[in-house]
Amino acid sequence: MAGAFSGLLAYLISMMDGVGKLEGWRWIFILEGLLTVIVAVASYFFVWDEPATADFLSEEEKMALAESLNYVQISASTSAQVGNEHSFKWKHVSSALLDWQLLFHCMNYWGVAVAVYALSLFLPSIIAGLGYSSAIAQLLTIPVYAAATISCILVGYYSDITGQRSLFTFGCYTAVIVGFIMAVAPSEFMPGLTYAGCFIAACGIYPAIPGLLALSSNNWAPNTKRAVGLAIQMGFGSMGGAAASNFYRSEDAPRYRLGHILVLIFAAIGFSTTIVYYFICRTLNAKRDADADRVYQYTSDELANMGNTAPSFRYKL
Repeated sequence: MAGAFSGLLAYLISMMDGVGKLEGWRWIFILEGLLTVIVAVASYFFVWDEPATADFLSEEEKMALAESLNYVQISASTSAQVGNEHSFKWKHVSSALLDWQLLFHCMNYWGVAVAVYALSLFLPSIIAGLGYSSAIAQLLTIPVYAAATISCILVGYYSDITGQRSLFTFGCYTAVIVGFIMAVAPSEFMPGLTYAGCFIAACGIYPAIPGLLALSSNNWAPNTKRAVGLAIQMGFGSMGGAAASNFYRSEDAPRYRLGHILVLIFAAIGFSTTIVYYFICRTLNAKRDADADRVYQYTSDELANMGNTAPSFRYKL
């Protein structure tokens, strides 16, 4: 939704070209950047850290929210002892760095992160290459992001209903790959087909990101390990911006075939990594189900400290 509205806002601000002897693109950076700073500062005063400190809630409402949050934290893991451990321990930090899942979560997230940066950074340029002015290109990004918003809602809803993350991510990655293939495959540049490919790719990219983050947050335990793992995963994914920003060269316009091929390669790597991770988790769950009695060899504290390596823990699929 932010992508859709930013396209419209950028289009309107670009009409300020010449105001104060500044180009329209400078006004886009000034006004949108200024709004971001204002909202960030205001949020410090208007966003509460937790229900207990929110003065607009009654005591009864605070208690209800606290109980609800506690329930969510407990339900996030198969075992309450495994998923609801709050104490910070440095060994959980090192455990996250050495966990076998880290490489998989970084790679599957990187694949879609490269695609999202490529689409968001160069969608206006790609559309401008179809023969439209820069201002109209900004407007034509709106339908793409609007379609992606609808896709996010639908995929998120049905993913929660079915309790599946990986299977929906498979579908999202497929959409990403199909979308970029549509831009690459024709022997000659076909503007309408490229634009349609952007639609399909966006509908796969944007739901895949929260799906992958939900999958990794479900499968890292305890909390400290989860926090470290997610931070590394998202930090690694952010490097996708550094990669994608160099994929689309001006000399490749309007087709940008090289950029699309490179995004396809990263998407294929992310897709393959997600598939392998899914089957590894299925195998581990099956082994723990077959040896379920092992859980009685440990105390609840020991199970909590073991996190996702505990015999009582089951990986979300």
